[in-house]
Amino acid sequence: MPVLNETLNELFRNAILFLPKLIAGLVIFLVGLYVAGLVRRAVRAYCQRRKLDNELTVLFGRVGHWSVIGLATVIALEQVNFNVVAFLAGLGVLGFTVGFALQDIAKNLVAGTLLLLQQPFAIGELIEVKGYAGKVQDISLRATELRTFDGLLVYIPNADVYTSPLTNLSRVPQRRIELSIGVAYNTDLDRATEVALSAIREIPGVIADDPAPQVVFRKFADSAIEFGLYYWFDPAVMGLFAAQDAGVKAITRAFRETGIVIPYPIRTVIVQHDPGR
Repeated sequence: MPVLNETLNELFRNAILFLPKLIAGLVIFLVGLYVAGLVRRAVRAYCQRRKLDNELTVLFGRVGHWSVIGLATVIALEQVNFNVVAFLAGLGVLGFTVGFALQDIAKNLVAGTLLLLQQPFAIGELIEVKGYAGKVQDISLRATELRTFDGLLVYIPNADVYTSPLTNLSRVPQRRIELSIGVAYNTDLDRATEVALSAIREIPGVIADDPAPQVVFRKFADSAIEFGLYYWFDPAVMGLFAAQDAGVKAITRAFRETGIVIPYPIRTVIVQHDPGR
């Protein structure tokens, strides 16, 4: 019984001695979290004053934030006599196993950093990747946040974004549209070409030359002679859907005014009477 009492007293004394160190460690860590937030905001404000890209601003802010948190964690652990060097050495022994288990997280982290540094696209630009197209909302440590044209919010892993073919729709000075149109067989094709090109050139945002709109007649269909109308437009002036909509309306209006017929599909059915029935 005396031995048990002495052991309990020793534990109590050690706990009393350890409590101030624990409190000091917690205070240091909490202060570190607060300072990390201040550092991130200060770094972002500095980058914005220097007019750096948004991606670099985000990256530098994160580096400063996590650097302060890491430093605060090390100092806090030292307050409770935690052997940080020995702990890191132990992590080295387990590094291969942990790295294998967390390889997907590591890949996305590295890929996100490379995306922010190389900047194949910027936050707010329109891109198409992995079958999704939309505006980039954010590039986090794990995924690229994409708002699609139909309003969906898609999170694509950074590693997939970095290694997949990617189209930056915001960095092209001009885009091309193809409209498939058919005219009646008795149409003057030269006249139809002239009317179509004239109508397309009048649309605001459509590039009139270099490259100029083009008409290419392609085949004799069942009820019409089909041609493709190719024209380029400036994405800064109008979007893809608006350019397509304007093109169809302009051609329909111009053909109606000039009497050029876009025929309905026609099928002739021959009924043969069998006298034996």
